Amino acid sequence: MGAHDAAQLVVTVDFDAEELWLAEDPENARRPGVLSQARFGVQVAVPALLKLFRELDLPATFFVCGGDAVRHPHAIDSIAAAGLEIGHHGYTHRSPHTMSEAQEQTEIERGLEVLRRHTDQLLGYRSPSWDFGPSTLALLERHGFLYSSNLMDAYRPYRHADHDLVELPVHWLLDDAPHFWFDTTSWDKTIRSAREVSAIWAEEAGAIWDAGGLVTLTVHPQIIGRPSRLRMLREFLTAARERPGLTISSAGDLAARVKAEVR
Repeated sequence: MGAHDAAQLVVTVDFDAEELWLAEDPENARRPGVLSQARFGVQVAVPALLKLFRELDLPATFFVCGGDAVRHPHAIDSIAAAGLEIGHHGYTHRSPHTMSEAQEQTEIERGLEVLRRHTDQLLGYRSPSWDFGPSTLALLERHGFLYSSNLMDAYRPYRHADHDLVELPVHWLLDDAPHFWFDTTSWDKTIRSAREVSAIWAEEAGAIWDAGGLVTLTVHPQIIGRPSRLRMLREFLTAARERPGLTISSAGDLAARVKAEVR
């Protein structure tokens, strides 16, 4: 049994910070209350996540917006110093489907330029909001990426048929944002409790692992970093670490194994 059909866990962190809110509405640049959520992610949640991963001795992959790396270079350096993988998450947090191919290429290249100041192993790409344009995969291949972690068409990793890229599939079920996301444009949306989300994650992850599949857990510092959610994450990861036969890897390490095994 290879990496493409074995029980796997990859823990990913989407480091969005201010770029998330500016992509939602450029006027948020004038709203310090809104942007305080980004500051919480950088100042409180990232150190807490690094501490958690260190204490549990777990790998993780942080996908970083280039614009946020410019604002918060010390935070990105702390991720690299912890020995954790850094991946590309756009330069801004604008979705590729809203751009021309030339604009998307510029977005990728600007992000590469900034993130390579912090790591020489920039292997993977995660789009803002897991959204693609018609040229995204070709652009990733052209720029030498090893893997994408964006699509929801499988629960096992695979190699793209028409592009020299590994895909590490994702799903909203295993993302913290759909369950916890809240802003003042959606007062009718209920914030779920950590207990409810823990049950959802355990149910879905257990079924995937029983089927020999990959769980790509996706969290965001400003969302998962609240104390009750961070405690829930610790409990989920502790249980996963104790599961027999489960391999926990960085996204880049898993993608490299898949590329080597699947021809």
